[in-house]
Amino acid sequence: MSYMPIGPIHPGLKEPLRIKLRTEGENVVDAEVDLGYVFRGAENIARNKPWQKVAYLVERVCGICSDTHPHALIEGLEVIADCDVPLRAQYSRVILGELNRIHSHLIANAIYFLVIEHETLAIYILNIREKIMDLLEMISGNRVLYSWNLVGGVRMDFKTSHLLKILENLKEVETEVYRYRKMFKSDPLISLRSRDVGYMSQKGSQDVRAVGPVARGSGVKFDWRTKHPTYKDYFDFKPIWRDEGDNYARVMMRFDEILAAIKIIQTAVENLPEGPIRTEYEIPKGSIDYRYEAPRGELTYIFDTAAHGIIKDITIRTPTVMNLEACVKYMFQDSPTIADAIAIYQTIDPCIACTERVVIVDEKGNQKDYRGAINVLKGLKKVNPNSSNII
Repeated sequence: MSYMPIGPIHPGLKEPLRIKLRTEGENVVDAEVDLGYVFRGAENIARNKPWQKVAYLVERVCGICSDTHPHALIEGLEVIADCDVPLRAQYSRVILGELNRIHSHLIANAIYFLVIEHETLAIYILNIREKIMDLLEMISGNRVLYSWNLVGGVRMDFKTSHLLKILENLKEVETEVYRYRKMFKSDPLISLRSRDVGYMSQKGSQDVRAVGPVARGSGVKFDWRTKHPTYKDYFDFKPIWRDEGDNYARVMMRFDEILAAIKIIQTAVENLPEGPIRTEYEIPKGSIDYRYEAPRGELTYIFDTAAHGIIKDITIRTPTVMNLEACVKYMFQDSPTIADAIAIYQTIDPCIACTERVVIVDEKGNQKDYRGAINVLKGLKKVNPNSSNII
């Protein structure tokens, strides 16, 4: 029995953490993830701030899913304010949110292919991702931080030229995604590194409360978009899932969700309603437990507001908190090789910056260790009964 440390600095890790592998020869028999290298504490910064400043802050929790965090915060505030968002604004949010989902899934799969040393397919995917990034920049003025959502609607309206360019670029992206999906599905060398590697059953997924494509790749048939009023009422959204439960399933899940997202955006563009893009609302005192389907899975925002939209207290749980445990407890347990360990880890599409933004303080205001914060989040008490986290 020996130990093999991977990270915190490693070419296969896009963010710093340490994976401590317990090995027998070339096979992994156990693993532990050591966090704490990019610890920040966004929740503590957000407390007692106006919602506008908090929206600005949470957009920076994650640079890849930077639409997702303010989206969840803003829609939670709208529930507190009993706000009716104009239909054109709802469609606009769907368009930008699904573009963000596509680019997140593309980069996740590209990094996986880099890890298994299929650099050609990785570069192909990063190349078509640029077409999505061009659309996001054209719509919002920025490639990374969009500042798109406001309480009551969205910041800007679409131009006709924007809508035409969206359809044009998506047609090209769809063609290429089908091509790369076929390459991934049929290439025998990729199959050796992907099929039956990193297996997790549906029961195991439910045991650790895995979320997003990681859970759906193991047969969990749940996606928070089925509960979202816009997706449910206007797009008849149905979740996608696979039963294989391995690396192959999780990568295919993202390809399939990209194609589904393209259809959603095309429907939204072709049926974009006329009307205003926002209405003004005052945020009253209240509290909310709000869940939204981020690209990586269920994102939870629990917060309390004071009068005039001051965020008194806030807790954020991001998908990687749950999916890291799925990786360590189940995916590493079927004796994969050391070479496969990083590939397995990348299939959960981890975001360490998202995971390590928590600070917990005791009754005297002293900061507790970040590991305590992670444990608090994993055992979050305020759980929606419809949540995939308690299946």
